[in-house]
Amino acid sequence: MTAAIFIYVTVPSQSEAEKIADALVGKRLVACANIIPGMKSVYRWQGKVEQRNEVVLILKTQAQLFPAAEIAVKAMHSDDTPCIVALPVDAGNVAYLKWIEAETT
Repeated sequence: MTAAIFIYVTVPSQSEAEKIADALVGKRLVACANIIPGMKSVYRWQGKVEQRNEVVLILKTQAQLFPAAEIAVKAMHSDDTPCIVALPVDAGNVAYLKWIEAETT
């Protein structure tokens, strides 16, 4: 079984999250995308403290597919410096992890 990861991405809108999720699942770069609306981010950007409502995407895939998934997200993301980070999955339901592997290429 290959190593699974969750990719954490934030986007400024529900429609952008859905566009990215649909594309990555459709291309089999991720097996599943969770879209979580209603997050508020407070962050420093270009010397100022900013606040913005955002949507969280959690993308489930294989570690080896991260580079391709990252490129795909960047191509569709409206931010200049989007949050795209890979989080390792150290353990989990073996059947679920095998499903992630089977649904991604």
